[in-house]
Amino acid sequence: MTAFARQDRSTEAGELTWEVRSVNHRFLEPHLRLPEDLRSLEPKVRETLGQHLSRGKIDLSLRLGGRGGPGGSAGSAELRVNTALLEALLKAADKVATRIGEPAAPHMFDLLSWPGMLEEAPKDMEALSSAALELLDQSLVALVEAREREGERLKTLLLDRCDKLLERVAEVRERMPEVLAAVRTRIADRLAEVRDELDETRLEQEMTLIAQRLDVDEEMDRLESHITEVRDSLNSDEPIGRRLDFLMQELNREANTLSSKSPDAAVTRAAVDMKVLIEQMREQVQNIE
Repeated sequence: MTAFARQDRSTEAGELTWEVRSVNHRFLEPHLRLPEDLRSLEPKVRETLGQHLSRGKIDLSLRLGGRGGPGGSAGSAELRVNTALLEALLKAADKVATRIGEPAAPHMFDLLSWPGMLEEAPKDMEALSSAALELLDQSLVALVEAREREGERLKTLLLDRCDKLLERVAEVRERMPEVLAAVRTRIADRLAEVRDELDETRLEQEMTLIAQRLDVDEEMDRLESHITEVRDSLNSDEPIGRRLDFLMQELNREANTLSSKSPDAAVTRAAVDMKVLIEQMREQVQNIE
């Protein structure tokens, strides 16, 4: 099911942001993008994902921005001076000054720019990892809710198409007796001139065969049966994507047979309408698990 969720949280170590996207897929196929500092979380992320979802192609992306907790602002980092290195540099400067007979006066910014002089305060990785996993759980709950809302929307759309299909089936059922009678009359009129030369029993048999070839009751019955299966599937709590895809194929097959059998323009139009509705349903079914 297609869905998207995003969750943010401000921590002492920075701003955490999860973005999760999903599309329909036969299996659960996660694609992860994690910051280097949190790459060790991958097994836990996969485990948490499996607790919420069983199918779908899932893109999970975690970003760690600048500090956003108390005492910090986004885009900044807490730095500390390497006092041991500073003391060593000052002692070295004093030795050089004594040797050349000039006072030692290192510039402050020269010292700060010395490699290794400024260090970023170490992050509390345990707390950060815990926050990231908790936020992931919230993100997946939001994703599942979004998928459920999308599922309800698709269910409504598909049930509406089922209703329209049944309307077309009813139109064809109502029309067929008139169609068969018209065909029978037309053939009888064409044979009227030579009726005396034909065997009456054989003629009746041929008329019966023609009527059987034009009869679409079985196609109508199967269409109604498949539509009932679609409705039942939409009310199921189990994954139904593959079943619905199969039912779309069966519905389309019956609509094609109806169209090929039809000697009547109204029935042909109804069959075309059915195929349009079935194709609309098929496109939406691709987004359903």
